[in-house]
Amino acid sequence: MPRFRRGGLPAAGEFADAAHLRTTLQARSRKMTSPHWDETRAARYHRFRYDFRERALAGRTVIVAGGTGGLGAAVVALLAREGVDLIVGYHAKRERAESLRDAIEEQFGRKIVLVKGDLSDPEVRRDYLDAAKQLAVERRTILTGAAIFPGDPARVAFEALDQQAIEASLATNYVGPLLLAKEIGEAMERGEGGSMVLLASMQAVAAFPSSLNYAAPKAALVHAARILAQQWSRVRVNVVAPGATVVGMGGASVQAGKYDRYVESGAIPRFGRPEDVARAVRFFLEPDNYTTGQVLVVDGGLTLRRDK
Repeated sequence: MPRFRRGGLPAAGEFADAAHLRTTLQARSRKMTSPHWDETRAARYHRFRYDFRERALAGRTVIVAGGTGGLGAAVVALLAREGVDLIVGYHAKRERAESLRDAIEEQFGRKIVLVKGDLSDPEVRRDYLDAAKQLAVERRTILTGAAIFPGDPARVAFEALDQQAIEASLATNYVGPLLLAKEIGEAMERGEGGSMVLLASMQAVAAFPSSLNYAAPKAALVHAARILAQQWSRVRVNVVAPGATVVGMGGASVQAGKYDRYVESGAIPRFGRPEDVARAVRFFLEPDNYTTGQVLVVDGGLTLRRDK
């Protein structure tokens, strides 16, 4: 049996020929290196060469449910600029949906497939997936992402809160979005994988007065996203939680001065803009993103410094 020097190398003369020594060292090297190690990539990093891809989503299909609202429309515009094929959902305001479609086509030359209806309706959810299949045939693009903007502020005074109001908010802000996420995620898991982004609210991660009917379903959605992230191995699931923004459901409150005190006290430098939320969603949709099961609160620090 060969003797070994300190460091694990064989003592001189212990092998009959150089070929035997070389084979032994190669086998030992393979045992010491992870089979998942990428030597080519490591060599690039050693030379300070990094892979920051531009337009990484170009030629892919992304679903933006609720994409005609104030925040969703900004996401649609950002993705269209990058060359994404888009399936955009809206609840009832067809004129606004068509205006967005026309504006995106004019600005970026991208076609948008519109899907109308309530996310709680199984047929509507099926329409989203059917549209993705049709795009795959027509444009040879693959569904690799979805952003779901459930939309109902569900503002009900605490004194007027009853079972009907709570169930209505749950259906709109939790059940419908969750079932759509489940069905889209299953399709992506069977395919090439992808990224799912659910839209919640800062009220889902911090307690605000008179927000029970809205905040509780949003908080449930955040927890559901973490479970879905654990459920799938090829689909990443994350949450973006906007704060006080100048468009969307928070726009009326901002305009009415409800959040002025946070700017005046220095808790936040300004109100949120749709571009802030769009960039956060786009971050999670990056094809090679390494993040899942997380919540990105886009509120300028309001939930952290609101007592300032």
